[in-house]
Amino acid sequence: MEINLKVLICDDSILIRKKLKSTLEKCRITNILEGENGQQAIDIVKSEKPDLVFLDIVMPDKDGIEALTEIKEFDPSIKVVMASSAGTQSHLKKAIELGAYDFIQKPVTLEAVANIIDKIVKEGMEGSL
Repeated sequence: MEINLKVLICDDSILIRKKLKSTLEKCRITNILEGENGQQAIDIVKSEKPDLVFLDIVMPDKDGIEALTEIKEFDPSIKVVMASSAGTQSHLKKAIELGAYDFIQKPVTLEAVANIIDKIVKEGMEGSL
């Protein structure tokens, strides 16, 4: 059964976007959008209103922290998961303070993504009871 979530992947690395997309597809998510920098993330969020955004922290134009701030100002209900490589711990703390839903460490694993999707789906089911 397909999971009815609209997901935006935003990362400046096409390889990471491809890997995350195939991981999401394994989690039965088919409605996937992509962006490659913080400004694109904001623009796509405003036009497409995804349920979930995977947002890289270090990106050109606008970084993930700036994009997170603007996304949360636009729609506080959108769940934003920060993706970070080693060495961005201070950014993660800031991201959580700014309202990030969760974070995953790169390289992204199927298990980490599946756990986040499960958590969101469970919350959604509880919310609609």
